[in-house]
Amino acid sequence: MTRICIVDTTFARVDMAKHAIETLQVLMPDAVIIRRTVPGIKDIPIAIKKLMTEQGCEAGMVFGWVGKTLTDKISYAVYSLAIQLVELELDRHIIDVTVHEDESGDEKELYRIAIDRARKHAENLYLILRNPEELTRRAGTGRRQGYPDAGPIAP
Repeated sequence: MTRICIVDTTFARVDMAKHAIETLQVLMPDAVIIRRTVPGIKDIPIAIKKLMTEQGCEAGMVFGWVGKTLTDKISYAVYSLAIQLVELELDRHIIDVTVHEDESGDEKELYRIAIDRARKHAENLYLILRNPEELTRRAGTGRRQGYPDAGPIAP
């Protein structure tokens, strides 16, 4: 039985974790999903590390929302590095699903980006855990999360 840890924030403006969990439950109905919510992205690294260690999760997903200011962007860079350090320390995948509020000025578009990114990254986690050969088949195909696929560049 696969155990997956999920951490999201109250700062986010869309409940992305809910959509990722729905996708994972379809793709991996036998998986146990453990979710925690923290105030903001700077709280995520320790929360996911504790969950993965204490709950014995094989992989994790984290959901961040980054504001428009320079301070927000610096906080994201530090957070992203911390998540990578947790991955390396635990020797387990953690998929970072983050939306940057300046990706669109339209709230409906931000919502669409967030849901698409959450669902596609949930599929990516499924593939990493259960069908990594499919990821290899997709190499160089210009897949995108949050946006339509770009497609490969032809010679």
